Amino acid sequence: MTSFATYPSLVDRTVIVTGGASGIGEAFVTHFAEQGAKVGFFDINQDAGQALVARLDAARHRPVFVPCDLTDIDALRGAIDQVRGALGPVGVLVNNAANDARHAFEETTPEAFNQSLATNLRHQYFATQAILPDMRSLGGGSVICMGSTGWMIRNAGYPMYATAKAAIQGFVYGMARELGRDRIRINCLVPGWVITEKQRELWLDEEGEAEIERVQCMPGHLMPEDLARAALFLAADDSRMCTGQNWLVDGGWA
Repeated sequence: MTSFATYPSLVDRTVIVTGGASGIGEAFVTHFAEQGAKVGFFDINQDAGQALVARLDAARHRPVFVPCDLTDIDALRGAIDQVRGALGPVGVLVNNAANDARHAFEETTPEAFNQSLATNLRHQYFATQAILPDMRSLGGGSVICMGSTGWMIRNAGYPMYATAKAAIQGFVYGMARELGRDRIRINCLVPGWVITEKQRELWLDEEGEAEIERVQCMPGHLMPEDLARAALFLAADDSRMCTGQNWLVDGGWA
């Protein structure tokens, strides 16, 4: 039986996860709660969010779910205030929410482009801005921004998403020194093809399975919990001198 690490420094630490009701975000919420952290999470899917809270009812701290459309920055700031009021100053922010919907470059409109950036990039910037006073008051903290190998390996089919995800690396690199002065770490956690329920339903067919076997160095499926375990390390004091980096968890794909 495989054993995984526990992180005492995460016990009672306030963590915010965006897009936390399903997929990789659900794994983040679950793993942080199981470490004894105080977890607040946001999502537009209210049913899934409430179901996750109920499932984690026996955790040391019952998670706080705030329904929120992260493309509305005022609503995002209000949701952060709500978690702060319930759980205390935020020591960890996981900027997870995104949508990798396929789209055609030729059909892109300015309105669709702006919406894609709001969904995949803008909230990461402003959520980080909003929690900065908390982490300064705590004497440090950890911001984890979710990137993607999709743009790194030149995938086709989602140019707006690829643009946003590439920009996240620039944001992390651009903020590392600025935040580091206050002992705030910021890193980019970069997943490969993570097999969530959405991926199974939409894209994981026989051809996809064959591609994983052919291209991924490690056999088997990359799962949400693999990303969650990496996030735990980046959030914990164990990674206290790790900042401004890409952390690829992709089974050796990129």
